[in-house]
Amino acid sequence: MSLVHEIDYGTPASRGQNPVTLTIDGRAITVPEGTSIMRASMEVGIRIPKLCATDMVDAFGSCRLCLVEVEGRNGTPSSCTTPVAPAMVVHTQTARLKDIRRGVMELYISDHPLDCLTCAANGDCELQDMAGAVGLRDVRYGYGGSNHVRARDEGTPNARWMLKDESNPYFTYDPSKCIVCSRCVRACEEVQGTFALTIEGRGFESRVSPGAHEPFLESECVSCGACVQACPTGTLTEKSVIAIGQPEHATVTTCAYCGVGCSFKAEMRGEELVRMVPFKDGQANRGHSCVKGRFAYGYATHRDRILNPMIRERISDPWREVTWEDAFSYVASQFRQIQYQYGREAIGGITSSRCTNEETFLVQKLIRAGFRNNNVDTCARVCHSPTGYGLGQAFGTSAGTQNFDSVEHTDVVIVIGANPTDGHPVFGSRLKKRLRQGAKLIVIDPRRIDLVRTPHVEAAYHLPVKPGTNVALLTALAHVIVTEGLFAESFIRERCDWSEFQDWAGFVADDARSPEATEIFTGVAADLVRGAARLFATGGNGAIYYGLGVTEHSQGSTTVMAIANLAMATGNIGRPGVGVNPLRGQNNVQGSCDMGSFPHELPGYRHISDDATRDIFEKLWGVTLSKEPGLRIPNMLDAAVEGSFKGLYIQGEDILQSDPDTKHVSAGLAAMECVVVHDLFLNETANYAHVFLPGSTFLEKDGTFTNAERRINRVRKVMTPKNGYADWEVTQKLAQAMGLEWSYTHPSQIMDEIAATTPSFALVSYDYLERMGSVQWPCNEKFPQGSPVMHVDGFVRGKGKFIRTEYVATDERTGPRFPLLLTTGRILSQYNVGAQTRRTENIVWHAEDRLEIHPHDAEQRGIKDGDFVKLASRSGDTTLRALITDRVAPGVVYTTFHHPDTQANVITTDFSDWATNCPEYKVTAVQVSPSNGPSEWQSDYEEQARRSRRIATRMEAAE
Repeated sequence: MSLVHEIDYGTPASRGQNPVTLTIDGRAITVPEGTSIMRASMEVGIRIPKLCATDMVDAFGSCRLCLVEVEGRNGTPSSCTTPVAPAMVVHTQTARLKDIRRGVMELYISDHPLDCLTCAANGDCELQDMAGAVGLRDVRYGYGGSNHVRARDEGTPNARWMLKDESNPYFTYDPSKCIVCSRCVRACEEVQGTFALTIEGRGFESRVSPGAHEPFLESECVSCGACVQACPTGTLTEKSVIAIGQPEHATVTTCAYCGVGCSFKAEMRGEELVRMVPFKDGQANRGHSCVKGRFAYGYATHRDRILNPMIRERISDPWREVTWEDAFSYVASQFRQIQYQYGREAIGGITSSRCTNEETFLVQKLIRAGFRNNNVDTCARVCHSPTGYGLGQAFGTSAGTQNFDSVEHTDVVIVIGANPTDGHPVFGSRLKKRLRQGAKLIVIDPRRIDLVRTPHVEAAYHLPVKPGTNVALLTALAHVIVTEGLFAESFIRERCDWSEFQDWAGFVADDARSPEATEIFTGVAADLVRGAARLFATGGNGAIYYGLGVTEHSQGSTTVMAIANLAMATGNIGRPGVGVNPLRGQNNVQGSCDMGSFPHELPGYRHISDDATRDIFEKLWGVTLSKEPGLRIPNMLDAAVEGSFKGLYIQGEDILQSDPDTKHVSAGLAAMECVVVHDLFLNETANYAHVFLPGSTFLEKDGTFTNAERRINRVRKVMTPKNGYADWEVTQKLAQAMGLEWSYTHPSQIMDEIAATTPSFALVSYDYLERMGSVQWPCNEKFPQGSPVMHVDGFVRGKGKFIRTEYVATDERTGPRFPLLLTTGRILSQYNVGAQTRRTENIVWHAEDRLEIHPHDAEQRGIKDGDFVKLASRSGDTTLRALITDRVAPGVVYTTFHHPDTQANVITTDFSDWATNCPEYKVTAVQVSPSNGPSEWQSDYEEQARRSRRIATRMEAAE
């Protein structure tokens, strides 16, 4: 094994259409117009020395190493900033160029530490490489005089020397090694879009500075790692490299955090992970990363991780460790006993959106073929199930329409109910880049998310919609488009059902649905709505990106259909730069849905009642499948409280923390006789578990994830599972204990079974993914290269379907007791319920959940910033500290849900989407009042959790 080396072409690829032929060092080459000489040279294998140039950022031309000679031109232009021209003749190695380059390198080295043997970048330093490339053998200037290298010169303090900045938990900044190439500054600006770095001073006083000469940790830096990746010296270095040393081999794999699905090189020494480096050929992230994927992998080796199976008879007992065989035997006997006593439908399972497609497929197969029922559900139930229903109704398929590259071609973007810079930061950076290039932005969100105004980006419209009124607002936008004749008639006549459009158009054109009429309950000024509608309908390619602020409502499915209506009405479907794009929350939410994790659907979104579909699986699996849809998660919990549901296998989900109405979830779990939790840690749900099966991390398994753009990416094992088994092996051994004769030896065999039974995956195999890198489903004989953009020539369902979207107010209402509306979301540094990120250094950025409250509402209640407050609803109450901000409107409060000691979901209600039971997390009527400390519920919960996590010593277990 070796490191995965990627070619750095020095400058980005040109998008020029016309070819240009030139000669470089006697070799002819044809490249697109606009290509730099440096890149053209690299494409024929001629490596021009460089320091300030890298192909992740635009050319800068400051280092003066990449000079070339061009016949017929005076001087020595920099190859990175000089574009090719027809018949150009370039020389990259002449006596004159050699002298200039050596002289430049002498100047760099004369003000650089000579500690190469002990520097952490030794072996991975471009300055070192370039010194060798130009033939530097001596430094005529010496090392005396003014410098940035030594703290003291001849006993006198050196004012130019700066301490190393160690404030960031993941990397160090050593100013003495900085050559002021500006690569880090440009990466922060052009790739990440945060603009957190600058060059302070002028001339010899120039230095890279985070913010206004702040420590990295206190600056606006978001720790995406782009600056570290860009740095050509040891100035910015990962602390893991300093501690472990340079990696010696690497494997390309896929991040296990959000739904962007970034590709990384896991760089290793033996079985120790040194660092995660974003893979430039990753088609979702294009070489970029965020703080979670780049750095927050420490949970894989955290001391809290459970590595041995455990069982207990009662949830009040301490855990006792057992062998894997004993654990499987115990679960199998308990489940058989429950089914014998209470009936076949008395047990079920929950698949994970954090596990691989193959593992999810096996869990639903275990439930259907082993449990012999359809009581299977997934966390997508509580996030994007309305996406599946709404887009399925309108377009005929339950997924987004575009790839992430599509954003580079959009002209107007609607972001509704999503916060990409926090929840999907790598996509958020790509979006910001397009906005800086001139695309227009419309934000629909109760909260002023960062995209509303961020460096060099400002939304054309921010529509601060009142939580729960999305449908009314989207219908008002449609009203303007229809009544002002801004709809795409030719597209609609060709691609959609014209009679259904006419019916819908008549519906939205009603005066009752105008911006003026709906303003009273949406809270958005009519002129803003009209302006946004006109911009989206007339501004060119229009794309809609949405998140959980759309789906997690009582009308979540209706809102998704309203979004689909808007896209079809404006003709924004079926080409790059447009489309309807759900931003999935977890790494494999799309995949868990694709794999048949819902109780009414088999893999590929085919209904369980369809005889032909069931026949495919029955013949392959050798069983008869029930044609009756099973229980959803809320139904399982209801049935448990009622006494008819008694056993549950949960792989990789923490429903006690993530699902709504925590008290109802805990009551349901407590009523069961055998709860099996299969996870990395003793999570909150494990407080009510009888069996714990240790899980494996994404670093310890082979498989695939499917991201938000339907991209199937390989996950590759880089180390041995610390618990002994990958998760698919655990599920297989459990199935074998229950009498199923499974004999998979590698996840590739499971993918082959998926492809054989699921039309949209028909051509997918591990060999195919190795050749393609990744592929977007559908991938079959009709679409052998996959489908980056869907519905190109027509909708999957035939004609696009316009659907009336009547606004129905949620039953969750404010009133005198609960006058405020609570909505929830995520923060950049944390992920979902925090089980992984809370066990990393990311905790320094978000040590607790805070309640955002508007200054007006805080003043009315006598609340100051940082005060503990009681947050109460009809369901329950909790306490947390206040964060006073005008990012939320008066009457609206906001919090995250990453910390179990806050348990925001004890506040949320059991109201849910009418079509899918997706919980209404985003609208809860609450009251906020000063508090002196934890609520009674929090104290009781903390004590119950403490007792539940006791693990008996070996001696106690033997007794």
